[in-house]
Amino acid sequence: MEDNMTIDQVLSQMAAEGYSPVRRMEEPIFQEKKENGSIQIIPIGEKKSYLKEK
Repeated sequence: MEDNMTIDQVLSQMAAEGYSPVRRMEEPIFQEKKENGSIQIIPIGEKKSYLKEK
């Protein structure tokens, strides 16, 4: 799975490989930024993964 793939593209690729989706998981990615003496936690993206079975 590539970061720029749509859900439809991922599902098509999984079907072509003989897999079926079981669950989609998203995990946020944060970055710490020091600003005015305090640390700010800023969301910068998300990591997507798919649990699949054959």
